Amino acid sequence: MFKKMSSASIKAIRALSRTSSASLEVADCLKNLPSLIHSELKSSNKELEESSHYLFDGRGKAIRPTMCLLMAATANCTSYKRSFISPEQRTVAMVTEMIHTATLIHDDVIDNAWIRRGKDSVNKKWGERKAVLTGNFILAEASRVLSSTNHPQVIDLLSNVLEDLVRGEVMQLDAYSDNKDILFEQYLQKTFKKTASLMAYSCQSVALLSGLNDEKLTAAFQYGKNSGLAFQIIDDVLDFQASQSTFGKPVSVDLKLGLATAPVLYALEERPELLKLIKRQFKEKGDVEYALAAVLDSSALEKSLSLARQYAGNAVGVLAQFSDCEEKYKLHSLTNDIIQRQK
Repeated sequence: MFKKMSSASIKAIRALSRTSSASLEVADCLKNLPSLIHSELKSSNKELEESSHYLFDGRGKAIRPTMCLLMAATANCTSYKRSFISPEQRTVAMVTEMIHTATLIHDDVIDNAWIRRGKDSVNKKWGERKAVLTGNFILAEASRVLSSTNHPQVIDLLSNVLEDLVRGEVMQLDAYSDNKDILFEQYLQKTFKKTASLMAYSCQSVALLSGLNDEKLTAAFQYGKNSGLAFQIIDDVLDFQASQSTFGKPVSVDLKLGLATAPVLYALEERPELLKLIKRQFKEKGDVEYALAAVLDSSALEKSLSLARQYAGNAVGVLAQFSDCEEKYKLHSLTNDIIQRQK
């Protein structure tokens, strides 16, 4: 079971952060990340350059690059007995944020979403065609930046992410069954491919750059995977609970898009009649409202939160395989923040 860190532990970590050079590196990298990415996204087409810079404004949560950098420092501490972040590991963190942001732009086109991070989405501001091209441009530049690491294994690992993203999107379109267990398994597979894959492979990539053995590379992957699954399940819960002003994007969107996420699938256990709504993707009049009420009137949200905590506990558990350092405990704290977040 995942347990929240004690206030004493959090205070100790904050005190350590004043003297940890690696933590200063993490903070410095995150602070400069938008400008570093802007410098890579140069184009002779000024509108393309503007649209590609648009979401790299420092307003995002930056969970993925934060996780990547903290894992890099933890892996280096384990391998070299001191915490630091290499230039190649910084590059992986930057590429991770570029891939993530490109997929947000593409998702907003697919979902016809007009709000992202509390402001107009790229497709709302520039139109769908230019939004697609913007996402493609960012992915292309991310691939170019990644190649600068001159590390074929890292390039190979992160190429899995792009494949998973596409496969996950296709699964989301086709994941329908009469069997609730199959539906849940499809949901978890889709969630890994669309969300957790990027966290898992980026953590494994920076660990690989540290020269760790296969056992610890697997641990790094599992930390990212389980944290990513927890993150998305919480996201799916917030889609039912949060307000748009808090969440920074429209809420109750998944039902309107015909998607059955963890809360709906848990509600299905108590309300079998939801299956026919799931199969027709909530397309008939009143389906969305009925499903929303069914979720809120059941134990579905608490069960979803419990599942997220389980994955968070799995993530924290594998950190025992790494040497003790401040950044390792910050990974623990980051996972706690994922569970506690309200947006």
